[in-house]
Amino acid sequence: MQYLTACVLAAFASYIGAWYLGNIEGNFALLLFLATFVTGLYWLAERFYFLPRRRAAAARLEAQAEQRRKTLAGLDGGEAVSEEMVQAARNRLLAQPWWLDWTAGLFPVIAAVFLLRSFLYEPFKIPSGSMIPTLLVGDLILVNKYHYGIRLPVINTKITDGAPVARGDVMVFRFPPRPSQDYIKRVIGLPGDEVAYANKRLTINGQVVPTTESPEFFDEDAMRYFKQYGEILGAPTQPKAHRLIVDTNRRGGFAEAEIGNYPFREACRYSEEGVRCTVPAGHYFVMGDNRDNSLDSRYWGFVPDENIVGKAFMIWMNFGDFKRIGFFD
Repeated sequence: MQYLTACVLAAFASYIGAWYLGNIEGNFALLLFLATFVTGLYWLAERFYFLPRRRAAAARLEAQAEQRRKTLAGLDGGEAVSEEMVQAARNRLLAQPWWLDWTAGLFPVIAAVFLLRSFLYEPFKIPSGSMIPTLLVGDLILVNKYHYGIRLPVINTKITDGAPVARGDVMVFRFPPRPSQDYIKRVIGLPGDEVAYANKRLTINGQVVPTTESPEFFDEDAMRYFKQYGEILGAPTQPKAHRLIVDTNRRGGFAEAEIGNYPFREACRYSEEGVRCTVPAGHYFVMGDNRDNSLDSRYWGFVPDENIVGKAFMIWMNFGDFKRIGFFD
């Protein structure tokens, strides 16, 4: 078993190494599922096979030592059996071998991480500035995995209903052109909505989304000030206010070369002023809060419902600025 286990661990290490070096496109959910499954098999084997065998061997050793004591007790000059020696031998028999330490011994931790990450909360790190000023590069956030309904890991199939996706939600999803990559954007349009973004103004179903001018935002990475606005999305009974920034030096329209050939491309019309889309059934239109520095639905299309990962709701750490810890909308 130790040779088989060495091969299994080497396979996991090779996969992680190739992923780290960029030789393959890794899938962490799949890797964690396989690690849980494999270590679970070893844990069951340890509990119901290997451990009982080691305990039986230790019991036989103690029985033999006791028999030897009784035999030597009646003989003059017989060498007594050392209790310390018996105890040391018993501990060696009961000790878990290294290949079980690295499999069955890790199962409870791996299983807890798998369950927590798959069904409750998943941590993410913000890698880009597309959600500035709501989320900054380096923010460590938590994503609620059950808010929109529980989904099976790896295959992402929904098994329970949750809250419906709402305009204004900050949502994590699998990037449609590259599903192995996770993206985070704000939900702008729901199925059936007509969304227009022209001349840097957002319109939903013919209604201009209200905004209020705020003090300029200084982006430390770009070393520039940007126009900042407060925007209100969501239903009138549950308005969701957030901030956004725009770059007045960037044009509002789109060049043909910037637009991808995505599913339901015919639902969008592009012009020198901007874009107008009708959101298909079962899909969502998303945008970044950094409106002029965000690769979002304006460029690659709509997010299918099956690509949803969860709702982002909290910054749990930013090592450069502890004041950022807290909830956000």
